[in-house]
Amino acid sequence: MDAIASATGVTKKTLYYHFESKDGLVAALMEHQQAQALALFQGWADPAAKDPVAFGRSLFRKFTDWASRSPWYGSGFTRLTMELADLPGHPARSAAHRHKTEVERWFSAELGRLGQENPEESARQLMLLIEGCLSLVLIHQDLSYVLSAASAADRLLGGEAE
Repeated sequence: MDAIASATGVTKKTLYYHFESKDGLVAALMEHQQAQALALFQGWADPAAKDPVAFGRSLFRKFTDWASRSPWYGSGFTRLTMELADLPGHPARSAAHRHKTEVERWFSAELGRLGQENPEESARQLMLLIEGCLSLVLIHQDLSYVLSAASAADRLLGGEAE
């Protein structure tokens, strides 16, 4: 909190006035980031996509662009949740849960709009592929995991792998 107070030019007393604790500050930051992160995913989807396959391809193309940046740290929501794995009631974990749930709901709504059969299950499987990418690209620093997940997504959504 000392470093945050110093960097923002406020006193620690002011920080604690607005946030009950450091954990509360982290949770508030994650809540703020949730809207931005969801908007990022929504921006990745090609608005001209006419079917689920085109939707998935657009997502994975943008995911590849994002993961190609250097340095790349993956999803802060995923990283923080793993860091706090032993604290299931932590407010930041709750914020991450809400974020991932919102992304999955959005995937389901878009897939349903595009005519995907069983969009809820397809959205869940798409989430698994993306979360797997997030973790494995970060661990191995190898973008080929994105290509493999994109190929699996293509088949999942009814296309032939590119």
